[in-house]
Amino acid sequence: MTSSSDPQRLDRADARLRRRYRAERLFQASGVAAIAFAVGTLFLLLGTVVYQGTGAFVESVAVLPVALDAGALDPDGDRSPESLARGNYASPVREALRARFPEASGRREKRALAGLLSVGAEYDLRDFVLAHPEAIGTTVERPLLLSDDADLYVRGDVDVDVDESDRKVSDAQVAWLDALVARGQVERRFNRRLFTSGDSREPELAGLQGAIRGSFLTLLVTLLLSFPIGVAAALYLEEFAPRNRLTDFVEVNINNLAAVPSIVFGLLGLAVLLNFLGLPRSAPLVGGIVLALMTLPTVIIAGRAALSAVPPSIREAALGVGASHVQAVLHHVLPQALPGILTGTIIGMARALGETAPLLMIGMIAFIVDLPTSPTDPATVLPVQIYLWSDAPERAFQARMGAAIIVLLGFLVVMNGAAVALRRRFESRY
Repeated sequence: MTSSSDPQRLDRADARLRRRYRAERLFQASGVAAIAFAVGTLFLLLGTVVYQGTGAFVESVAVLPVALDAGALDPDGDRSPESLARGNYASPVREALRARFPEASGRREKRALAGLLSVGAEYDLRDFVLAHPEAIGTTVERPLLLSDDADLYVRGDVDVDVDESDRKVSDAQVAWLDALVARGQVERRFNRRLFTSGDSREPELAGLQGAIRGSFLTLLVTLLLSFPIGVAAALYLEEFAPRNRLTDFVEVNINNLAAVPSIVFGLLGLAVLLNFLGLPRSAPLVGGIVLALMTLPTVIIAGRAALSAVPPSIREAALGVGASHVQAVLHHVLPQALPGILTGTIIGMARALGETAPLLMIGMIAFIVDLPTSPTDPATVLPVQIYLWSDAPERAFQARMGAAIIVLLGFLVVMNGAAVALRRRFESRY
């Protein structure tokens, strides 16, 4: 009986072993599939953003000879910047286009022909004349910025097979653009105004400079408030505070504040900073204070973790050679914990850079054209700019939105890379 039961037990053991191996292989395959799904989704998201946003980094211009008539561009006739700034730059721009297509004679055709060019062509010509007043009275080849609809057609994003009434580019405009392209008078060049201009109602003129400045000023206020206050609070709680119910209550609430939805901080800023204290709306100062309140728990928690990671022997050695408690903490413990504190601060700042909800509550959703120069000037930030462009009806704003997302992701990658570099550079080995 023993000899007959032994093979059965061995068979059952082999079956259990095979099931365990099969379950392990299934578990590993599930993990690989989950990672592949996550990576694939990430690449799909990034690929969609890049595909949608790369078009905004390039603009289309029509290179045409422009006659710089002194009577239209210099009304005072003294070539002064004041006189040149008041010139009529729309006339030579339109005349240059009409000279290229003299067959456009009717009022409707002239209006459609003028619609090929953006109002930015006039601004660019004005800037050229202000920089080169000696060119007045001559004819120069100038790049004239195309409108957003004409640019979409040049890029191939307009389906000409649909009925003319269902697209913004008419058949006549298509013929004119094809003629310009055939003669090599349409050029594609890097869109510098995307990084040098503020927001605009015209998609081809809209830029990120205002949002970039607003983000910088807002994060500067956030850093100046959250870093010293957060480090001081972490030092006190970790090194000096007595262990009692009050400090336990404070620690628990700091941890809870780190999980509070960001829009709650926006409501706090709206009620206290704007309505009660009367601070200016849409200002980086108010946005920085709100984001500092939101970032403080992250800085405090990261600071305490970095301080607790410093070996006790460093404190004991400092105290053993006669240093006071404050000297031991400030001169020995804090420098060792600084890399971790900086890493936590940068990660908190990166989270603040991507926040939208609290800034919407304090009015930073306003349409701002002028570039901010101080924390009290009206401004917007990159996430809010993306939100505004995503809701715009013009199709060309979608490319601007994708470009803004790429810029925002670039800033986030740089900030997180800086956090990793700081940790590796200053991390001590014990």
